[in-house]
Amino acid sequence: MSKTEKLIIAIPSKGRLQENTQGFFEKLGLKIKRSQGARGYSGELIGIDNVEIAFLSASEIAKALDEGLVHLGITGEDLLRENIRNTNQKVEILNPLGFGRANVIVAVPQSWIDVNNMLDLDEVANRFRDDHGRRLRIATKYNSLTTEFFASHGIENYRLVASAGATEGAPASGSAELIVDITSTGSTLAANNLKILSDGVILRSEANLTLAFTANWGTNQLNALEKLLNLTAAEQSARQIQEINCSANNLSTDQINMLVDTFNCQLPFGNKPTDKLTILADKTQIFEIVDYLKAAGSKFITVSDLKYIFNHDNKKFGQIVKKLKN
Repeated sequence: MSKTEKLIIAIPSKGRLQENTQGFFEKLGLKIKRSQGARGYSGELIGIDNVEIAFLSASEIAKALDEGLVHLGITGEDLLRENIRNTNQKVEILNPLGFGRANVIVAVPQSWIDVNNMLDLDEVANRFRDDHGRRLRIATKYNSLTTEFFASHGIENYRLVASAGATEGAPASGSAELIVDITSTGSTLAANNLKILSDGVILRSEANLTLAFTANWGTNQLNALEKLLNLTAAEQSARQIQEINCSANNLSTDQINMLVDTFNCQLPFGNKPTDKLTILADKTQIFEIVDYLKAAGSKFITVSDLKYIFNHDNKKFGQIVKKLKN
């Protein structure tokens, strides 16, 4: 157990990630409060007892999770995979948060017109060593991810060089032949005359709420975790779901059952064709369902976004407790 008996959550200390993280907690009805004003490095989470906030850089959060210094952290999956050996054994990604999206990619000069995929790159790497007496240089800050990805493609004739500044400038400066870097739009790569290989996306990353199995977990921390996971599960369940309410006077039980079978939607308050029917459905199918209801005779239909969907039990929390005990 930790000395404070508090659940420690590490969040980004500044920038867009910090703003988006604060927005995520606000959607849960929670508020982050810094203990020493805007420049403080610790704080609290208003709305759940026994929670301490630690403000760290995104890379420091990954290391803190690895070492068990915090119980939860919000950072990119790229940093988790790069900095934590045996990632899946040490941490668990609880919630993809929908922000901080970027891809870790392999990019080569656009002038390499015959190199479009990793197989082409393997051939070039072998030929490059024969012609130049040295291996291709890859500029990157992602040594572990690069090594694993290139090994999965059977590529051996390369060496990694540290990226001192902007990685995408390495080929133009002559310090490397190609790069492994993170990109969100690809515009910076294009500006530096680089192209992404067709199968060169190593990881599609985004910010995640992540749990550390390496931390010390006590009763107070688990109680706080359960409350937080109830909220995150309710918010996550509601992200892709919309609520349809419709007049059901003209709908038969068979029509309602066919609706459920066809669109795999939910009827949280039952399927009795009374005055009103409530349907929970995937956002991508809303208009098809509306068309079905209109054709079936429903005269009045509304569609609403949902903020939370609370279920009877939280399976995720139970699974985590079981893993922690093991």
